[in-house]
Amino acid sequence: MLSAPPSALPARQARRRFASRWFAIPLWKRVLAGLALGLLVGLAWPAAAPQLAFLGEVFVRLIKMLVAPIVFVTITAGVTSLGDPKRLGSLGARTIGLFLCTTVIAVALGMAIGALLHPGAGAKLGAAVPKALGASKSVAEQLIGIVPLNIVDALAKGDMLAIIFVAVLLGVGTISAGEAGRPLAAFFQSASAVMLRIVTIVMEVTPFGVFALIANSVAANGAAVFVNVGWLALCVLLGAALQVLLVHGVLIGLVARLPVLPFLRAIVDALMVAFSTASSSATLPVAMRVAGDKLGVGKPVFMTVLPLGAAIGKDGTAMYVGLLSMFSLQALGIELAPGGYLIVLLTATLAAFGTAPVPSASLFMLAAVLAAVGVGVEQTALVVGFVLPFDRLLDMTRTVASASANLAVTTTVARMEGELDMATYRGGQAPD
Repeated sequence: MLSAPPSALPARQARRRFASRWFAIPLWKRVLAGLALGLLVGLAWPAAAPQLAFLGEVFVRLIKMLVAPIVFVTITAGVTSLGDPKRLGSLGARTIGLFLCTTVIAVALGMAIGALLHPGAGAKLGAAVPKALGASKSVAEQLIGIVPLNIVDALAKGDMLAIIFVAVLLGVGTISAGEAGRPLAAFFQSASAVMLRIVTIVMEVTPFGVFALIANSVAANGAAVFVNVGWLALCVLLGAALQVLLVHGVLIGLVARLPVLPFLRAIVDALMVAFSTASSSATLPVAMRVAGDKLGVGKPVFMTVLPLGAAIGKDGTAMYVGLLSMFSLQALGIELAPGGYLIVLLTATLAAFGTAPVPSASLFMLAAVLAAVGVGVEQTALVVGFVLPFDRLLDMTRTVASASANLAVTTTVARMEGELDMATYRGGQAPD
């Protein structure tokens, strides 16, 4: 084997050092750098922006490539994960039922805030143009379309409602098969882990895609495009606050029949960790300590409900996907029929249940929701590129609502199961 000439070694070493330093920088910081550079190029050298369009196109194509398989694999894996015997029975049924209710409410809340405050109105997404969706389908046609004639064709066309239907059906069938279904469940768990790794790899392209998309957007529309992002951030903050204080407060006060203030005081530590890490999984150890030591939840309950909630209790993501769907439709100038909003509600709820535990995964699920009402992945990718540079802060905010949901459902289930120490819950006061 021929060795490299001595003159090439310093260059090779320099490239390796640069690569190691580049990957050592957190992705969100690299995305912000791409945003800043794209803003600079768009303002100072707008004529160069079209020459960079191919980078944005690569980013768009990568997202388009991943959406259908991610939705199919992660939702199937999520359903099969519920087949663990420890998660079945009355406790599991109550847990899943409560999470389903809070998730639906969270999506509806996000959509309502978006409809009332119009954060996407006037947003300029560069190449994005209003798109007519054609004549709306009847409810019967929409329901029939959920069942595909050919799942391969549905995957190829990105028919998200059909893909989600088959994924849920396959997951339920796998659980129902019992021992015979375990190999298939293991396959989808493995496939889900592989898909998440692919997402991690693809996300490394994000700084370059954001750079190109922002440069083109700013060159076409000026720096005013960022006004709508700030408005969106305020809507996310409002939605997370309402979900925690109103929805989870009602769950504790009316369903569990417990005073709300002790609950809110007890969960502060977990919410702070959720905000700082932007990860429900990373919050899990602190949430377990809070549930046992401060809320008085019995160990059999919090050891079962909290891990399940970390997987499916995504109130913050659900609220965000509902809100971002409205933002996207407003920015793209798309009007939906009433049935279209029902589809957004249904699809966003299922997408939130299947959202992968990786940063900004909800943005990939947004494509599934919008595709269900006829919005092309190319247009959705423009929204993703527009929002992604700021998504870290938005992710931190919405994770707070997800952590609160997990603890609220855990406390409510414990109350229903008779596994709640009222003296501990009340902070040492005598129980009722």
